[in-house]
Amino acid sequence: MADTMLPPDPTLDEMRAALGVAIPAQAMFDGWGDAALAAAAASLGIDPGHARLAFPDGAVGMIEAWYASIDTRLAAAFPPERIAAMKIRDRIGALILARLDLVRPTKQAARTALALLARHPATATRLGWRAADTIWRLAGDTATDLNHYTKRLTLSAVYGATLLVWLDDDSEGELETRGFLERRLAGVMRFEKLKAQLRPDPERRFSVTRLLGRLRYPAT
Repeated sequence: MADTMLPPDPTLDEMRAALGVAIPAQAMFDGWGDAALAAAAASLGIDPGHARLAFPDGAVGMIEAWYASIDTRLAAAFPPERIAAMKIRDRIGALILARLDLVRPTKQAARTALALLARHPATATRLGWRAADTIWRLAGDTATDLNHYTKRLTLSAVYGATLLVWLDDDSEGELETRGFLERRLAGVMRFEKLKAQLRPDPERRFSVTRLLGRLRYPAT
């Protein structure tokens, strides 16, 4: 578990971040509610009343704080030099598997969190997008055009599907999940390659400046 040491007089944001790490262990048994929040607060020495103030959005806010803590821990575990020598496909695969590793100790909490998020599709979509964005950024993606959005949209679908397979995977070494992820990533890489092939050549794209130049200085 990540360090959850709090300053003597923590802000609500600091409490929310610390509780985001601690609540899942309680939610496995008590669900995503006040009982889990109170137990997590007690484990950190936080007054339960103050803890409730950190989550005016209730269970959904607790899950969001947990997801944010996973993003933070994943970034800490994958500095650029760790995956610099990997191919992009291998980077993405390693990051997704590492994210699942972070969730594994509280797998049952993940199951109930997904069931709850199914009733909040906008939040579920936002969290899936954020997970995909974190993974792409840690993998070294710097795209800022439409490609930025299509990559994250595609990967959020891949990660979400892989997570569902993983939750019910009882195969040895989770080989079912690994095989599923490999096949999906292969599809993503084929899609990215196709996009690159279909991308217009900048030299052949219409340019007003180039047209005016040719009108002024026609080829001889």
